[in-house]
Amino acid sequence: MADLAQLTAWRDALMAARYQGVRTAEYDGKRVTYATDGEMAAALADLSRQIASTRPERISVVRIQSSKGL
Repeated sequence: MADLAQLTAWRDALMAARYQGVRTAEYDGKRVTYATDGEMAAALADLSRQIASTRPERISVVRIQSSKGL
């Protein structure tokens, strides 16, 4: 599995290509051509999912308990 920096670089390269209206993305001397924008969107979604899974989970609920000491 790729590290966070590599995944982020791949995502950034793919996003730049998509925003320019081209279906070919280049990164680290490699070239990938996608048949449709849907394929590019799916690849971006997968990269975003992988990036999110490398980050630690956020705490969504905090419970506070206190007493007066009696």
